[in-house]
Amino acid sequence: MAVYSMTGYASAQHGASAADTESEAPTRRLGLEIRSVNSRFLDLSFRLSDELRSQEPALRTLLTAKLKRGKVEVRAFIENADTGALPDPAPRLLQRLNSLQDAVKAWLPQAAPLSVADALRLCGNISGPAEDWSEAVPALAEKALKDLLAAREREGKRLVAMLQDRLGQLRALAAQAVPLVPQLVEQHRQRFLERWNEALSAGEGTVNADAARDRALTEATAFAIRIDVAEEVTRLQSHLDEIERLLKKGGEIGKRLDFLIQELHREANTLGSKSAALDLTRISVDMKVLIEQMREQVQNIE
Repeated sequence: MAVYSMTGYASAQHGASAADTESEAPTRRLGLEIRSVNSRFLDLSFRLSDELRSQEPALRTLLTAKLKRGKVEVRAFIENADTGALPDPAPRLLQRLNSLQDAVKAWLPQAAPLSVADALRLCGNISGPAEDWSEAVPALAEKALKDLLAAREREGKRLVAMLQDRLGQLRALAAQAVPLVPQLVEQHRQRFLERWNEALSAGEGTVNADAARDRALTEATAFAIRIDVAEEVTRLQSHLDEIERLLKKGGEIGKRLDFLIQELHREANTLGSKSAALDLTRISVDMKVLIEQMREQVQNIE
């Protein structure tokens, strides 16, 4: 299955231009846009012109069947294909508007007079029956939604490629961390033995050799346990394997990936807290930088 981003945009239009029709009246055109960004859940919002408000339930049903997460905004509007053409208002309508205006001003002298734009808008609304968009809107929405899903899939492929690249870098850093621990333990074991020998020499027989040796071994053992990051590296590699498996599987994996990124960050933090050398500290910092980059991108996956 494909991996989808929650970020995308698509638009579609329906209706012939004025040049495609023999009528002198301007042809009306239906336009629809869909924008989506990341969100924890599916959040739909609609900006529809007055004539299209009745289509919201059908649009909501269509979107919820195809989209699972994201903040999605749908904008639908009707406009004249030829924006320079305006219908000539019928004289009888203008006379009726003038009569109505006089009647209103007789009761409300302070009322503002009608503007030219008001008169054209009112005459346009009265001039004919409302057009039926019940078939055109769903068809146009399906086309725009198809384009949106294609855009989200393309973005999803880009995100997967980036995440796989970061996975490879994290695996390389984990491989660098594994051999450092035995080296550190051996270095400190030698240091403890040197201290043991120094204590025996300084004590000149007053220090019990067995007690000093036991103390040195105890400290060396405690240090080895304290800096052992094998468990953290193992869990980190397990999380990386699971992330890679999810990316290959595809589908609705965003929430699962987000949880695994949190677990990765926790292991990298523990690795840094156990660091007893600059090399381990550097590895931990580099890991957290990569994990933060992954977190930012995972937020966009559905």
